[in-house]
Amino acid sequence: MSSAPLSVAVLILSAMAYDEDLAERLRECIAGEKGVTEKKMFGGLAFLINGNMAVAASGQGGMLLRCDPADTDKLVTKASVDRMVMRGRAMDGWLRVDASRDQDRQAARNLGRPRRQLRQVLPKK
Repeated sequence: MSSAPLSVAVLILSAMAYDEDLAERLRECIAGEKGVTEKKMFGGLAFLINGNMAVAASGQGGMLLRCDPADTDKLVTKASVDRMVMRGRAMDGWLRVDASRDQDRQAARNLGRPRRQLRQVLPKK
């Protein structure tokens, strides 16, 4: 038996590393926002506003969300919300949200509400 079908399956699975349903919900939340682009990054799908990453369907599962660094402590007290950790360092201004549970799916849908605040947090380019 040839290994070609297995190789194709591995490529397909690796190309779908992030949650497609979550990506679609995020797309719906930011629909109509000016300056939005999508970019595959780090095994996930990032949504950038004017070139700055604002939110992403993470390749490691869940959602990455930019927030005001001053609000990080308050936001991580909510269930299934943690600081994003990069290279062993917890980062203020970035959240990792487990978007797999039903209440977290609702939270992802509600992402559209703070869009104006999110735009204010993003650095100018």
